[in-house]
Amino acid sequence: MYILKGLICVDVTRLGSTMTLSGTPPEVGDQLPKFKVFDQNNVKVKTANLIGKVTLISVVPDLETPVCTLQTRKFTQQADHYPAAKFCTISNNSIAEQTGWCAAQGVENVDLLSDEELSFGYEMGLYVPNLGNLARSIWIIDDAGKIVYRQIVTEQSDEPNYLEAIEALEKLVPRVDL
Repeated sequence: MYILKGLICVDVTRLGSTMTLSGTPPEVGDQLPKFKVFDQNNVKVKTANLIGKVTLISVVPDLETPVCTLQTRKFTQQADHYPAAKFCTISNNSIAEQTGWCAAQGVENVDLLSDEELSFGYEMGLYVPNLGNLARSIWIIDDAGKIVYRQIVTEQSDEPNYLEAIEALEKLVPRVDL
């Protein structure tokens, strides 16, 4: 992270090579920017559709890689313990690729959103032009759409800190043991 012309800039790495994000990601306390993504039925999901319920947004660079699969599975497994929250995973994989991933992984109850048009990536400053995908990150928004937690994973081949994200979520919604 560095400051350039008053903006806080964030770089990420991929196997040690530095990559610059397309913009400046929002900070904790900011409103979630306006964007649009598409669900598995090719229905447009806008920022407004995510507001109204505490939401954990897991962003993965490419679902068809081992770390992204692990990240998506870990949060999918946690979702049942937090019925008062919404969990979704956003990648810029196409809907067809996401559907194929679900079939190959035997995953059914996951809220996958496609940012193939990169609306989310550019509005959130998370698009990595050198890689052609989104930066691995986790975002939690409150029911009014304010960002209350953000984790941008510096080394994109690393997994995020799941425990830290879940602890942040538990400050907003209770865990329900099954």
